Amino acid sequence: MFNFKYYTPTKVVFGKDTETKVAELIKEFGGKKVLIHYGGGSVIRSGLMKRVTDTLDAAGINYIMLGGAVPNPRLGLVYEGIELCKKENVDFLLAVGGGSAIDSAKAIGYGVTNEGDVWDFYDYKREAKACLPIGVILTLSATGSEMSDSSVITKEEGLVKRGYSSDYSRPKFAIMNPELTMTLPDYQTACGCTDIMMHTMERYFTQGGNMELTDSIAEGLLRTVMNNAKILVKDPKNYEARAEVMWAGSLAHNDLTGCGNDGGDWMAHKLEHELGGLYDVAHGAGLAAVWGSWARYVYKNCLPRFKKFAINVMGVENSGTDEEIAVKGIEALEAFYREINMPTNLRELGVNATDEELAEMAHKCAVGVGGAMGSAKLLNEDDMLAIFRACK
Repeated sequence: MFNFKYYTPTKVVFGKDTETKVAELIKEFGGKKVLIHYGGGSVIRSGLMKRVTDTLDAAGINYIMLGGAVPNPRLGLVYEGIELCKKENVDFLLAVGGGSAIDSAKAIGYGVTNEGDVWDFYDYKREAKACLPIGVILTLSATGSEMSDSSVITKEEGLVKRGYSSDYSRPKFAIMNPELTMTLPDYQTACGCTDIMMHTMERYFTQGGNMELTDSIAEGLLRTVMNNAKILVKDPKNYEARAEVMWAGSLAHNDLTGCGNDGGDWMAHKLEHELGGLYDVAHGAGLAAVWGSWARYVYKNCLPRFKKFAINVMGVENSGTDEEIAVKGIEALEAFYREINMPTNLRELGVNATDEELAEMAHKCAVGVGGAMGSAKLLNEDDMLAIFRACK
């Protein structure tokens, strides 16, 4: 076990009709002029935005609005939000939506409170010293950004997708009403479940320092998400299943499932970032498409963890060699992905990448991680290219 810091300052308000608490929460954390940041028209068509603005109006809280956050949120909109906040003297950000709106809001918060180009943080050139306070009304269970220190932004020039993490951006509060996720398309629900699982698996497949208690939490979370994802395929309006998945999404990425380990692997995420940057695919689907090829490439170097995962999470019988058990675990997870209509390779993802594009993604990935990265197995650019080729 390694030493660790566990810091989760976000106040969670969970359950039905909790969006009605938004005004009092903004006041609790000192907000006086709010930017409401959201994505497309779904939050407007559903009536959620009107309920939010009516609540703020009744409480006498001033606000302005900025929509347009998209999957793989864009740097251009972040710049627009920064300028708008400075012009209107905004002192609080309210993200209404999923991870895209939240991540975009975090980047806006960095840009308002720090000098220079906000992209410098995502390009790893310097560290943020502050961020505007952020609140969240969550409508999509996936990224865990509502409780995490991380955000991911895509720069349009060069289609570069990069993540940045800082405790300054952890939301002050997260309103989490599972009912708000019931209008999601089935594909987005499945993508979200995949992303939630991957946030835990990235922390699980490490070479050392794991705690038994942390492992048990991680394994239980993975089994819970799988069970409820299958329920939601057949019964998308099931409140209990929505609630289980929503809470799992937050716990999967607030660092709870990584306490005591070496920080995790994260290479599946880094590989997917290049897919998302170049092809604008849904993040969860991209993760499902690359995971099996990554796992087969690294499992022999991390065999005890893959064996434990196969038995404790995927229900593989403890018989045969360790390698046979590990491979059965990988195959079982891919079968689950197919059961919830997620892709297991690039072809199923709808990506027909050329050799040149695979090489480009591998190179950008290597540059983005500083040359090499990985805990289950340290991967360099040649390894990354081999994995991309294997998942065609």
